[in-house]
Amino acid sequence: MTDTTGTDLHALPFEAALARTQTWVETILLGPQGVLQPDTNDLGDAMRHALQGGKGLRAFLVIESARLHGIDRARAAYVGAAIECVHAYSLVHDDLPCMDNDDLRRGQPTVHRKWDEATAVLAGDALQTLAFELLCHANVGDAATQIQLVYTLAQAAGRQGMVGGQLLDMAAEKMDRPATLEEITTLQSGKTGALIEWSAMAGAVMAGASTAALEQYGKNIGLAFQIADDILDVESDAATMGKATGKDADAGKATFVSLLGLAEAKSRAQNLVQSACNCLNAYGDDADTLRACARFVIGRKN
Repeated sequence: MTDTTGTDLHALPFEAALARTQTWVETILLGPQGVLQPDTNDLGDAMRHALQGGKGLRAFLVIESARLHGIDRARAAYVGAAIECVHAYSLVHDDLPCMDNDDLRRGQPTVHRKWDEATAVLAGDALQTLAFELLCHANVGDAATQIQLVYTLAQAAGRQGMVGGQLLDMAAEKMDRPATLEEITTLQSGKTGALIEWSAMAGAVMAGASTAALEQYGKNIGLAFQIADDILDVESDAATMGKATGKDADAGKATFVSLLGLAEAKSRAQNLVQSACNCLNAYGDDADTLRACARFVIGRKN
């Protein structure tokens, strides 16, 4: 697959390919002809604020998994934009005082701090519904493809996935004992992993192909991503991360690091990445960019 300049995107270094994906998605959402033009009210501005500054990792997984199945970038980018809207909505709500009560996200004030709690709730709601609107764009594919994407994303984002995982996370904070490793793994597979897993297999869904290999790849990197987050929470700082660090330790909250220790947590993340790469064997060298993505998940600095 090539862009309009003829560049072979598969041949780009990983971080350049990730940046290119981010540009595509931002063009759909925030560009001159984007779906979210600068607004005259706080809601639209809050939505734009929430979407800015992210890595675009989930959109990248969508577009790369689509490329592996011969799906054109012009189609896949709308699906990538949709998952970035869901991810942004989840962060806006996660930062609220009734959840994690954070003041900083992606190096900027959180939406409820820049505006107010009501605006943050509504901005999150609107971003979520915008995602499903994008999945119904004519570029995405026929009605059957759109319905399957809507259905599977609703499952990944809802009570069986991300929202359910967030509830388990909140419940774990109220227990009179630290959560176990099994409990942490279960809640994080929903809270963090479900959207990553969906992103990884979205291209196969669009192509009507088997999702098994990419689903397992997504499970592995989703868990590795969360372990890496727990490691960064210990080893990094707010300036680098763009959000508060050390809050879990201060609250006595169980994490992969507190349960496994730092060295074992790093080892487990490495093993998950290797397992993720092995899941891509059937795709041969064509999946090298996804392999690089798996390594990036645990090598990132924020």
